[in-house]
Amino acid sequence: MAAGSAPPRVLNVNVGVLGHIDSGKTALARALSTTGSTAAFDRAPQSRARGITLDLGFSCLRTALPPQLGPGPGELQFTLVDCPGHASLIRTIIGGAQIIDLMMLVIDVTKGMQTQSAECLVIGQIACQKMVVVLNKIDLLPEAKRQSAIEKMTKKMQKTLENTKFCGCPIVAVAAKPGGPEAPESENPLGVSELIEVLKSQAYLPSRDPSGHFLMAVDHCFSIKGQGTVMTGTILSGSVSLGDNVEIPALKVTKKVKSMQMFHTPVTYAMQGDRVGICVTQFDPKLLERGLICTPESLHTIHAAIISLKKIQYFRGALQTKAKFHITVGHETVMGRVMFFSPAPADFNEEIQENVFDFDKDYLYQEEYLSKDSKPSEENKENGQSEVQLPKQQWALLEFEKPVTCPKLCLVIGSKLDTDIHANTCRLAFHGVLLQGMEDKNYAETFLPKLKVYKQKHKEGQVERVMDDYSVIGRSLFKKETNIQIFVGLKVKLSTGEEGIIDGGFGQSGKFKIRIPGGLKPETKMLLSAASKKKSKAGKGDANKEDESSKNDSAQPVTITLLFKRYVFDTQKKMIQS
Repeated sequence: MAAGSAPPRVLNVNVGVLGHIDSGKTALARALSTTGSTAAFDRAPQSRARGITLDLGFSCLRTALPPQLGPGPGELQFTLVDCPGHASLIRTIIGGAQIIDLMMLVIDVTKGMQTQSAECLVIGQIACQKMVVVLNKIDLLPEAKRQSAIEKMTKKMQKTLENTKFCGCPIVAVAAKPGGPEAPESENPLGVSELIEVLKSQAYLPSRDPSGHFLMAVDHCFSIKGQGTVMTGTILSGSVSLGDNVEIPALKVTKKVKSMQMFHTPVTYAMQGDRVGICVTQFDPKLLERGLICTPESLHTIHAAIISLKKIQYFRGALQTKAKFHITVGHETVMGRVMFFSPAPADFNEEIQENVFDFDKDYLYQEEYLSKDSKPSEENKENGQSEVQLPKQQWALLEFEKPVTCPKLCLVIGSKLDTDIHANTCRLAFHGVLLQGMEDKNYAETFLPKLKVYKQKHKEGQVERVMDDYSVIGRSLFKKETNIQIFVGLKVKLSTGEEGIIDGGFGQSGKFKIRIPGGLKPETKMLLSAASKKKSKAGKGDANKEDESSKNDSAQPVTITLLFKRYVFDTQKKMIQS
C-alpha cells in the first residue's frame, strides 16, 4: 500500500471503572460514552431495579488519536469496563481487572476512600499499569466551599497513593450526574470533557501480541434470531479470524466462527486487547453466561497448582499453611487449601526466577508465609536471630476443592471473601502467578512426590552414662514406644562436641546406645563420671535430695542433638541427613 493510503486505525484501550458502591461509576461511564455496546449500562433487570451494577458493563468512547500515539489519522477507542462496586461481587471485579490497561478509581468526594475503594486500589496495583483518580459528585459540595473541599480531598488522595505504584497519578474532579439519579437528563455533567483530555494524555500503546493461542474472556452470551449465538468479550491473548474453530473448554465443545463484530462493525480479524462479538451456530447461550473460549485444546483443567506469590500488604493477619482461601484463577473463583514453602535457607538470597519452577531444588516447608510480622522459629532464636530472615521469593501449593480451567502463567488472587463486608478490612490476602498446574486427579500420588519440600526435625536427649571410651547410653530422645530401629545409623552430636552414631536400643524404656567413632574426650568422661557419682550419692539418701543435687549440680548435663529432614511428600517418610 502506498504511504498515506493506510486505513485509519482504531486503537482500543480498555479502561476499568472501579470504586466503592454508590460512588457513581455507571453514571460516569454513561457520561463518557458515545457508543454503548450490548453489555452496557446494567442491562440486567435486577441491577436496574436495585440501582447497582451486578456485572461487568461495557461501553465505548471514541476520540481522535492523540499525537503521543503516533502520526497519521486514526481513532482512539476507550472501552469502559464498568466493574461492580458491591463487596460481594469482588470475583467479577478481579475477572474484569485482568483485561484493563488503564484504571479509573471513582471516589465519592463527600466520603473519600472506603473499604472497597481500597480493595479496588489493591487489584489495580496487581493487574494494571496506570490509574486516574476521579473525585465524583462535586455537585453535592456547597458552591462557596467546593474548591477548597476538592483541594483537601485531592491532597488526601495523593497521600494515600504515596507508597503505591500510582504515586503522582492525575486526580480529576467531576459530577457525572449533577442532581443525582433522579435529576432530568438536561443537566450537563461537570468536568467530563476535562476528564476525557486526561484519559487521552494517559493513553499508551498497550503491548498487543497476536501470536500464541487465542484466549478470550466472554462476559455475555445471547442468541440473535436467524444468525446464531453471539459471545461477546475481550481477547486476552492471540488472535481470531473468520472460519477459525474455537473451544468452550468448560463444556468441551468446539464451534466454528461464523461472523464477528467490534462495536457494531463487522470484522474478519481481531487480536489481543480487542473487544469483539463472535457468532457461532447451534449453541445454546444459556450454557455459557461468562467464561473462557480458546484455541482448541490450549487450556488445561487442573486440580492443584504451584504458584509464586506475595502477600498483600493491607491484609491483616498471618497467611497460615492449611488455611482455606477463595482462589481466583483466570475467570473462576473456587475454594482452595494452601501450603507455603520457601527456598532452603542457603538459597534465601538467590535471585528471583520469573515464571519458572525448579523441581530439582530442595524447598523448606513453612507453617505460614514469611513476612516482616512473622515470629522467628525456635532454631533462629537459638542462633541469636530475633529477626525473621525473609527469602526473596516464596511459593505455595494450592489444592482446589473443584477443578479449574485456566491458561498457564495466569494471575492468581487469594482472598477471604467470607469476611463481613461491612468490616473495614481488606479481604484480598495474596496474589501470584500460576507456574505449574496439576491435571491428574491423582496428583497426590503421581505428581507431589516430585516436589521436594522438607521439614527440619530437631530432637534433643541427654547422655545417661558412659559405657566405654567409644560408647555412651542416651535417654529422653525417643518415647518408650518408638521403634528405635528406624533411627539406627543416624548421626547425632553431643553438646561437648563429639559426633556419634545411633547403634540401637538399650533396655525397654526408650534408652539407646551411641557409638562415638572418634572416642570420648577425657574432659567429657570426667564431666559424665562426676554427674553419675553425684547421682549415686543422692540415690543413697532420699529422693528429695536427688532433686536438690540436680538443682545444685554445676556440671551441665551432656545433651544429644539429632537433626534430620523429612520430605513432606515422601511416601516412605525417610529421614535424611546431609
